[in-house]
Amino acid sequence: MTSAPGTSDDVVELRVHGVSGAGAEQVLDRPHSHQVAGDANGGFYRPRPGYPDAEGPAGVTLEAYRWSDLPSGTLVRTLSLVFLLPFMLCNVAIWMRPASRGTSGAGLKAVCRLLALTLTMLYVLAAMGVALDLIAWRCIPNPHCLTGRPWLSWLGGRSPGLTLAVLALLPAAALGLVWRLGARPGRNFDAVHAPTTGSGPHHLSAVGQWDSAPVVGRLRSLHVAAGFATLSIGLLAARIDSGASVLSVTLAVLSGGVLLACVALLCAHPWIDTADAGRSGDRLSGGLRTAGCVLTVLVLVAVAVDPMPWRVHNGLPGYSAMVGLLVLSQAILLLALGAVAFACRSHLRSTASGSGSLDDAGPDDGLESDELRRGPGRDGLGAGPLQGLGAPVIAATATGLALALSAELVYRVADLLNRRASADGERAIGPPLGYKWAIFVFLVAAATVLLGAVILTLASRRARMRTARATVARDFPAAPPAAGYRLRQVERAVAKARFTERLEILAVVYACVVGVGMPTSLLGMLELSPGDAVERLTGIPTEATSFGIQVGSFLIGVVVVALLVGGIFAYRTAEFRRYVGVLWDLGTFWPRAAHPFAPPCYAERAVPELSRRITYLTEQGHGVLLSGHSHGAVLLAATVLQLPPQVCGRLALLTYGSPLRRLYSRLFPAYVDEEVLHEVGNRVNWRWVNLWRDTDPIGGWVFSPHRPGRQPVTPGPPGTVDRRLRDPWDVVPSPGDSVPPPIIGHWPGESDPRFEAAVVDLAGRLREPG
Repeated sequence: MTSAPGTSDDVVELRVHGVSGAGAEQVLDRPHSHQVAGDANGGFYRPRPGYPDAEGPAGVTLEAYRWSDLPSGTLVRTLSLVFLLPFMLCNVAIWMRPASRGTSGAGLKAVCRLLALTLTMLYVLAAMGVALDLIAWRCIPNPHCLTGRPWLSWLGGRSPGLTLAVLALLPAAALGLVWRLGARPGRNFDAVHAPTTGSGPHHLSAVGQWDSAPVVGRLRSLHVAAGFATLSIGLLAARIDSGASVLSVTLAVLSGGVLLACVALLCAHPWIDTADAGRSGDRLSGGLRTAGCVLTVLVLVAVAVDPMPWRVHNGLPGYSAMVGLLVLSQAILLLALGAVAFACRSHLRSTASGSGSLDDAGPDDGLESDELRRGPGRDGLGAGPLQGLGAPVIAATATGLALALSAELVYRVADLLNRRASADGERAIGPPLGYKWAIFVFLVAAATVLLGAVILTLASRRARMRTARATVARDFPAAPPAAGYRLRQVERAVAKARFTERLEILAVVYACVVGVGMPTSLLGMLELSPGDAVERLTGIPTEATSFGIQVGSFLIGVVVVALLVGGIFAYRTAEFRRYVGVLWDLGTFWPRAAHPFAPPCYAERAVPELSRRITYLTEQGHGVLLSGHSHGAVLLAATVLQLPPQVCGRLALLTYGSPLRRLYSRLFPAYVDEEVLHEVGNRVNWRWVNLWRDTDPIGGWVFSPHRPGRQPVTPGPPGTVDRRLRDPWDVVPSPGDSVPPPIIGHWPGESDPRFEAAVVDLAGRLREPG
């Protein structure tokens, strides 16, 4: 479907929504629309011809790009995002690394990919903990555990080797599930290849332009090979503990070799990332995957038919050690990631210290200066605790979440199997102590963050309210006494919006607690429980710690249920997706460069699709006004960076609620920095207007937070981009109304007269000769 060409002075306003999942009619602010390009998942819509008010301000032709179904269009896909959340967060971490060159950037990428590999191995170990350690090794030999469970009793009385081999199919199937989810075909996420513009990898243009399909394929093969190697090593460790044979030792050496080869290849990032590897790279990674699968089949057969007797242990031999060593490896990788990221940040800050900062200038009243201090400096790094440290913080969050979910799974299955299993003096069925330590660390981290949130809220409230009162007093100097209650509501909204930057502190606190607490899982190898250790150190009774672990397990269960319910309602309810869907849409914006089992990247279709549509419209003689709300502004910025100069000469850009500087320059400094923002402005010849509000907790200014009626702090064309909107428009009801205007905050405002004025301004600039 295509639209009819227009005259040379026609202007098309192409609106791109944010993460709200709005419908085409809502984005167009018109009751009737029809599709002119695309499909049901990502399509372009216009008001139906023949209806009144089909045009926008200044006679522009309205068009909307609806992409909300690309990241979460079906219930199955949305729930898979919940299931793959730790993988998604780990994949985002590689894009949050600070801007760096040379060996430091390569080291960060290698560490992120190795950490992603450990998450796949942890996933396999969790499935092994349920199937092999709890069911095959602890439950099936226990007749009381089999009572009333016909789905398990058919394995009773069989040899341990055969039982292990049969139940090892469960972790193999679990690995096959994420393999399938990561490799599933789908036109919704197929890369739409765009012509290479030559922009470097440290620009936002890498998103949507970089063909990640070969990279994802190689990473997926290596992760599958490592997952099967982990399963084989776990089975062989138990077999060798009861008596080694030439076959078992040989298979163990081969499995270890496959795992080491995967680790080595993940560190060779040029071989993975470049297309020069070609078929040789694909053959090598595919060969390792095949070798891992074949070795696992041989191990299952060898374990099942080996006649050598098995030694009786309380747990599967070697399993607890594997969990402890893997968690220790994750802690070391997180420490290395933090050290490298901190070194890169320190180097960049020292380099930029002599070049000046936006903090050096500001008006006398201090409001603009305060805004500038909240935003990034000229070095492109966000001011705050996450300044260049987003990668280790998010990586620690992903690792901690994965470990907590794994521990909860094993803990809950052990609790289910333990019922009736300890009768007549039988040994109780319990999870490995390493998982109890993981739940204990999660509890400590959650409690620390909760306490920190309370302290941070109270400590920052006075400063936030002081700034909010000054803002409101200047916006409404003549407010009547009857508007006092409404003024206080606005003050609270402004103060609440200014809490966003403080969330960085809580993220850093959580990451530090998780990183420090992860090595405690090694204590499980020493048969030291959290209760005993806490009692020795603090004198707190073991029973209290055990109760705390139960509470921690309950909290993890609540998190899982909340994620599942959030995923379902985010699919069913557009309004709910405005809040919950932010995580999915932001996480799946970035290509799979670290973890191949993360959800597919929708930007690989959305950005090239926008590029093609914009190019088509300009070729038809239209000027194109790009209007992006919230995350839509990020999509448009990435699109503008890919368009050729002849197309950019016919473009204007309107952003509102934009997180480009406030969030993206803080979290993704290697991809959204001062240079990239200026490049976007230069490409559209500074026909760019950014609307922002003090009540918005997500969006903000891009170049300068100056107020209306004052000279911009930033000189030159960038100083003309930002326009602050007073929110709400007034604090008293308008004539003919009984309630005052609403507080808009981060919600879009296409019907706002000030938005329409910006459209008229930019459309007029596009229609100017030359």
